Amino acid sequence: MLFERKRRSIPALNTTSTADISFMLLIFFLITTSMDMDKGLMRQLPPLDNKKEEVTIDVDKDNVLRLVLSEDNLLTVNDSAADMKDLRQRVMEFVAHCPDREHHVISVEMSRQTHYDAYFNLQNEVVAAYRSLREARARRVYGHTFSECTAQQQDALRAYFPQRIAETYTPSSTPQQPTSPQP
Repeated sequence: MLFERKRRSIPALNTTSTADISFMLLIFFLITTSMDMDKGLMRQLPPLDNKKEEVTIDVDKDNVLRLVLSEDNLLTVNDSAADMKDLRQRVMEFVAHCPDREHHVISVEMSRQTHYDAYFNLQNEVVAAYRSLREARARRVYGHTFSECTAQQQDALRAYFPQRIAETYTPSSTPQQPTSPQP
């Protein structure tokens, strides 16, 4: 008697749709996940140049708003103690009422030991002050918001309130005079 061997089938798992399901899950998680934006400053740095060229500009003292951040992250505006929450209003008043608005300079001086958050908050307040001034002038002159203005109107507003910031880093707590403003 011969025994016939039964062929056993190997159980198989149908994996044809596994790639599709994985791809759909990937898309689902990419869409539903929120991406946190890192905070930072939009600045155009000067080009790298081997020839170091310092430019000295004579500016009338009445046209300079001097902001100093100390090593302890304390803010002074024109040598008097100030609070960061009042900075935007002070910058707006200075720029709007500057005797020579087109040639004003906001001098930002800080120690290399100043905390980045303090520097970041100072820069945000200064930029927000310019944005508020331009927004108010756009509404007054053109009758709509700055973002609704044409490119030519936005350029005119930027020329009316030019953003002129000079930054100086000091190795110690003794601030120095700025060398040149940023356009």
